[in-house]
Amino acid sequence: MWRLWHKGLGRYSPLGKFMSATALLSHALFAAALTVLSAALTWLILRKIRIIDTPNARSSHSTPTPSSGGIAIAVTFFVGIAIYALLSDQTRIAEPHFLGFIVAALSIAALSIYDDLHGMGFRHKLVFQIAAGVVVMAFGVLIESFQFPFFGKVELGLLAWPITLMWIIGLTNAFNFMDGLDGLAAGTTVIATLFFAAITFTQGSTFIYLMSIIVAASTLGFLLWNFPPAKIFMGDSGSQFLGFVLAVMAVIAGAFDASHTSYFVMPLLFFHFIWDAAFTFFRRMRRGEAVTTAHRSHLYQLMNRLGASHKQVTLMHLAMTFAQGLGALLLVNLEGSLRLWVFVPFVVVQVLYTRRVMARAEKAGLLV
Repeated sequence: MWRLWHKGLGRYSPLGKFMSATALLSHALFAAALTVLSAALTWLILRKIRIIDTPNARSSHSTPTPSSGGIAIAVTFFVGIAIYALLSDQTRIAEPHFLGFIVAALSIAALSIYDDLHGMGFRHKLVFQIAAGVVVMAFGVLIESFQFPFFGKVELGLLAWPITLMWIIGLTNAFNFMDGLDGLAAGTTVIATLFFAAITFTQGSTFIYLMSIIVAASTLGFLLWNFPPAKIFMGDSGSQFLGFVLAVMAVIAGAFDASHTSYFVMPLLFFHFIWDAAFTFFRRMRRGEAVTTAHRSHLYQLMNRLGASHKQVTLMHLAMTFAQGLGALLLVNLEGSLRLWVFVPFVVVQVLYTRRVMARAEKAGLLV
């Protein structure tokens, strides 16, 4: 069924249109089944495994709360991948790239689960993240060329390796840093990946479109237990895993998927994550703070500490994600330098938001 849809029958015949609609219905049922599985696994972790996140001076919660709900996300994701591999072998990307994606995803999942169970310092986590990134690049998943506004397509050559690695490690840690309030990272992921699925679908994708559906469904099941007030947290087993997988998916979508989706799309979908993580990192570096130690001075954390509830902060960020998704839909229909203009309103929003939060935090003495 998926193979018939992939061959484009829906464009040329009534039978094809019926098969295309039937395929989309099967995808929706597939996503619903994965959502139920993820929710059930999250409940089992909540009730049976009981890995507890105990509050400390840097926590945003005040009561001990089960963690490692991200295990449910990862397990559901791999179940979805297995079903996909069995049913739609004709619509995969090239075998080395597919294998590299799976091996690297398994590696980062194992690392993240170990981190939740035993705890790892930032430097050790960074080493393992780099190793996982090198693994996926060794299988050929690289940003080998980039369409620069005003300059056109540029072949990156050997620079493909450090640029790809910086993107993967950057988004992985941005997710890790932004997973600090109930429902924030999970809700953002669900909305952003559904937009990514819609965008890649309209551009002719099967692989990345279905991977996006799998990620969205795997995260949605967890979100049912994580939305404020959260009964369970995702932990590093969720945040690191999602950041890594989505970063690699962006590379595959741009270079190897049938959609050849612009590399600007994923950064726009998670622009508020990237902005907050980068701004906080460089602000702390400029102030001479130890940037690898845990803290509570991200913009979203400061907003919470200034009096906004978990739900209010989360809903604001979900609204930002939805707006960025609409921007991404516009972006893929523009050419060249026009795509950069789509970022302008979001930059303006983040600048105003940052100035407002920082001014209030300074006045309240939260930055001392």
